[in-house]
Amino acid sequence: MTKSGKSILRGLKEAVDYVDGKRAGARTHVVEVADVKALRRKLGMSQSEFAAAYRIPLDTLQGWEQERREPDATAAAYLKTIARMPKQVKTALQN
Repeated sequence: MTKSGKSILRGLKEAVDYVDGKRAGARTHVVEVADVKALRRKLGMSQSEFAAAYRIPLDTLQGWEQERREPDATAAAYLKTIARMPKQVKTALQN
């Protein structure tokens, strides 16, 4: 088996061990995802207003709120920033 093949196999075994609760030194990355609907409602905005103000495609926002999709790590960080500093983010995005 090639060096790359061995590395892939080792990684797969670590993943299985982690899922089985053995935690074989596997690294994990947990992305906290904000409750987008709750955030938008807290700001008193409609979906259209929130999407326009923070430059998020409306269909993307709707997908998040309806839990058909989840924000990726970058979008999750952006939403967290909006939650903490909504006015500043909105101002920064204005032309």
